[in-house]
Amino acid sequence: MSRDGPAWPYPRWIAHRGAGRLAPENTLAAFALGHAYGYRMFECDVRLSADGQAFLLHDDRLERTTSGCGESLDFDWNTLSVLDAGAWHSARHAGERLPSLAAVVDFCRRQGCALNVELKPAPGDERRTGRVVAQQLARSWTWAPPPLLSSFAVAALEAAAGAAPDLPRALLLARFEGNWRATAQRLGCVAVVGERSAWTAAHAERARHAGLRLLAYTVNTDEDAQRLLALGLDGLITDRVDHFTPDALPA
Repeated sequence: MSRDGPAWPYPRWIAHRGAGRLAPENTLAAFALGHAYGYRMFECDVRLSADGQAFLLHDDRLERTTSGCGESLDFDWNTLSVLDAGAWHSARHAGERLPSLAAVVDFCRRQGCALNVELKPAPGDERRTGRVVAQQLARSWTWAPPPLLSSFAVAALEAAAGAAPDLPRALLLARFEGNWRATAQRLGCVAVVGERSAWTAAHAERARHAGLRLLAYTVNTDEDAQRLLALGLDGLITDRVDHFTPDALPA
């Protein structure tokens, strides 16, 4: 099987968690800064609160990037929404809040940006997260290109496929092992997103032969970027929004 078909509708360069490390990750401040550097596609981590609100946060626990303490899944959105999600990064970002997925969708709508939503469920919350996030995006995202849903959690991708089958999906891989191609195809994925050092020419060829697009995380050096572009990757997720010059959304 080849991957002949519609052109890939996303930019090659994708800003990791909004603006990489230059602003507090997964906040609207990070999205605004990434946009100021010219990025028009963003990656972010989305999970659910105890009462089912989709919001941005990478870790299962709150301590690293917020003023809260404990497992995020133990709290409702009213509690999570008032936490300080910026002071850990720098004083100038003190008071920045955790954004809801709805707020991020609104930002992308206003700025004409694309989005890669990593489904980042708390342990045991995989299916609810995939279903709720996919349903919300299917309702609220009304322009092209559609958001790309990715995850390491197979159950979350399965639930997303059942809830919103038309939204494109990608399988995240730290290593290319086991039956990764079969898993991606079973999930109806359009792409695989591999850890930057895991990509080899052989893996790239296998992915292409399976009809999959090729993306990598997290690409922060010129050497990695050059090697991966030479392999023909379609997307590079980076923290270095101040270093790599992004491309525009395809026409």
